[in-house]
Amino acid sequence: MNRQVTEAFDALADRYEKETDGIRPYNAFYERPAMMRMIPDVLSGLHVLDAGCAAGWYSEQLLRKGACVTAVDASLRMVEAAKRRVGARADVRLHNLEDSLPFETEQFDWIVCSLTLHYLPDWTSLLAEFARVLKPNGRLLFSTHHPFMDYVQFDQTDYFAVTLLRDQWTAGDRKVEVHFYRRPSRKKQTPERTERKRGK
Repeated sequence: MNRQVTEAFDALADRYEKETDGIRPYNAFYERPAMMRMIPDVLSGLHVLDAGCAAGWYSEQLLRKGACVTAVDASLRMVEAAKRRVGARADVRLHNLEDSLPFETEQFDWIVCSLTLHYLPDWTSLLAEFARVLKPNGRLLFSTHHPFMDYVQFDQTDYFAVTLLRDQWTAGDRKVEVHFYRRPSRKKQTPERTERKRGK
């Protein structure tokens, strides 16, 4: 992820650690229940990669299911927050998902990638790396922003354009600009830029 994204999430780490895990309705009542329904109740003996772990909420849930968890994130402060949450029970590392994964081929049974891919300008290399490190019949479970939601909220004119969006989030008493991509199709196009007209 580019420097702007990592700096934004360094600034947002306290908010994620203290607020997002408990009271943010999108996370608590929509994305996380949907993702957790797709993960088996028992993962004992399985190796799981939490790709884009943020403050470690998914890592903790995977550990509770018995998984051997490795977690990575590009934000140092998010990695520190995840380590505070899971301690030595998981292998939590600083790693940018735009770089090759530092893992052996066919190392993981599962990869969980929650609300992370939309921060990347291109998925091709990362998906190839996911395929490399997954065992045969391994599974990738990911979530991302819904393209139509962002199409409406950011007043877009071309639904099929791959667009770099800029939003303003709140971290304590300051505003943090967060960049992410809306990608509704497989067509390779030059990203456009836009700014949200109202704050989040």
